Amino acid sequence: MLKLSPIIKPEELTWLNQDDEIVLIDASAGSKARYEEQHLAGALFVDVNEDLANIGDFAKGGRHPLPTFEQFSRVLQKSGITEHTHVIVYDDKNGGNAAARLWWMLRAIGHEKVQVIDGGFQAAVKAGFPTTSKVESPKSVGNYTVKSWNLPLSNLDEVEKVAKTEDHLVIDVRDANRYAGFMEPIDTIAGHIPGATNIPFTENLDPDGHFLSPKDLNQKYAAALAGIEPENVIVHCGSGITACHTLLAMDYAGLPIPKLYVGSWSEWSRNNKEMVLAE
Repeated sequence: MLKLSPIIKPEELTWLNQDDEIVLIDASAGSKARYEEQHLAGALFVDVNEDLANIGDFAKGGRHPLPTFEQFSRVLQKSGITEHTHVIVYDDKNGGNAAARLWWMLRAIGHEKVQVIDGGFQAAVKAGFPTTSKVESPKSVGNYTVKSWNLPLSNLDEVEKVAKTEDHLVIDVRDANRYAGFMEPIDTIAGHIPGATNIPFTENLDPDGHFLSPKDLNQKYAAALAGIEPENVIVHCGSGITACHTLLAMDYAGLPIPKLYVGSWSEWSRNNKEMVLAE
């Protein structure tokens, strides 16, 4: 059986509401008000902060640490998601960062039938998918128990140990100005992890906010990873959300999914670690 593409094109969405096994999820970050005003017809809302993270002490896990298994199980169950459900997720940002986080979490528990809408909400609307302001209800209550994260994860100690070594690659997907330390709109210190390479997630997209082709993404990351074993690649961002966009892009490109450092800069910068700051 062919592997399901992690990306679904907006033009492919016309058949969605005809299949009871499909659950459409709106994961727009911090935009429940926008969801209540307008969302894709049939979409259920999942909150990045409340459903896809277990926010606590930023120094211990960063701004968006993963939820507990019990928390994520409840999110899936209330959304009517079972092990057999085909989940299609989007958000209202061109990059699809929050949608990519849910994609990664589902893939990390072994759920293969999950796709992200290329271009998100705006692209789906442009393609003619109907919208509504009606608050949707799940078709049924799901029965899903999460027991482990099966995709590779990294942590503060490992990143500190390997970031400067030649046989590892730590990728920082934040924009170049944040990486260089010229600006930091969210965390308390501007800069980056010593040894980390900057490949902004926006480079995964074309000018219209759609993913580059798998061939182009493969060439881009194969060149960046040249000589590095897949298990020695670690991806991070500010808080473990946007990094998932690059993990999604690499999977779309047919490459192995690297390790995710969930704590990212928001954890690193709060633990008195060595940092590269703007001069």
